[in-house]
Amino acid sequence: MSCATKSGASFQLAAMIDGIHKLEACATVLTFACLLATAAEPKPAAELVTLPGRTMGTVYSVKFLQPSAPIPVEQARREVSALLDRLEQTMSTYREDSEICRFGAYRGGDWFAVSADTARVVAESLRVSELTGGAFDVTVDPLVRLWGFGPRRETGEPPPEPAIADARRRVGWGKLQARLDPPALRKSSPEISVDLSAIAKGYAADAIAAHLEKLGATNYLVAISGDLRTRGHGQQGRPWRVGVDKPLDDGRAIQRIVELKNAAISTSGDYRNFFTDAGRRYSHVIDPRTGRPVTHNLASVTIVQETSARADALATGLVVLGPEAGYAFAVKRSWACLFILRTNTGFVEKLTPAFEKLR
Repeated sequence: MSCATKSGASFQLAAMIDGIHKLEACATVLTFACLLATAAEPKPAAELVTLPGRTMGTVYSVKFLQPSAPIPVEQARREVSALLDRLEQTMSTYREDSEICRFGAYRGGDWFAVSADTARVVAESLRVSELTGGAFDVTVDPLVRLWGFGPRRETGEPPPEPAIADARRRVGWGKLQARLDPPALRKSSPEISVDLSAIAKGYAADAIAAHLEKLGATNYLVAISGDLRTRGHGQQGRPWRVGVDKPLDDGRAIQRIVELKNAAISTSGDYRNFFTDAGRRYSHVIDPRTGRPVTHNLASVTIVQETSARADALATGLVVLGPEAGYAFAVKRSWACLFILRTNTGFVEKLTPAFEKLR
């Protein structure tokens, strides 16, 4: 894999596809429709601190209620920024010196030393890959680039069949291993490369949440693009309110509001990032098992999980699995999911029983 360099290199987790990439489009609504409960209260119980910024090619927002022993705001701001910078520099596909790019360029079969963060993210990715039967796969990078949804964004027409077959040969989560102690990665094929763009934002949200808890915060909401992690409640004592994006190709609107407490939520979809050729729409959501963009009518999936990293990856995998298989897969595991289907008459919601219980 050749990793591109770029001035002010962004991580591209919002713009770049993971083979089944997350939508930057959902960032504004899902991230910043994290509305605090609006019920009027005569006097807030605690000060709400908001730390906004940019990371990984998108926006983030960290909100927390000051605990009884207040957290120094500037200290929190510096430490959150430093944490995100470290993860971006470690996992960026835009930086030739990042661990992920150096591992992609490595042609050996021995263990390749990486940071603990990278090893944990890849290990979680492999667990989700196995769980979803390869619908989620962080080795899908060759196909993403081939279809024009990589760093150079060269979309316009489908690639030839021989090129798809060649790229598929260089994809396969089963050819990748992760070791946590000491942290390292290994690949059984020298051409395997890793793109963490469908899980790293979620992992970063979890890492910030853990850091906030070390600082003493017990009520917070962390949002990086469309990946959120919550604990406790908002300023008026009610659960955090999150807006789920309507999967429009252009424009923005909220499909519905969900209240969360001690949970993570993520949305993945096929909208906004696509091209049309000969009257046919080709989405950026690529099925690593076929080497082609998905063709079903599932526009987006929103899932609630305990961790943001797991929600991030599973949302992608469920979009690939599709409206029938993905829905049945989620119901069987009692996951809270919202499937939004695109029909000739508009969008149709399909809620799992666990999601129907959310307020």
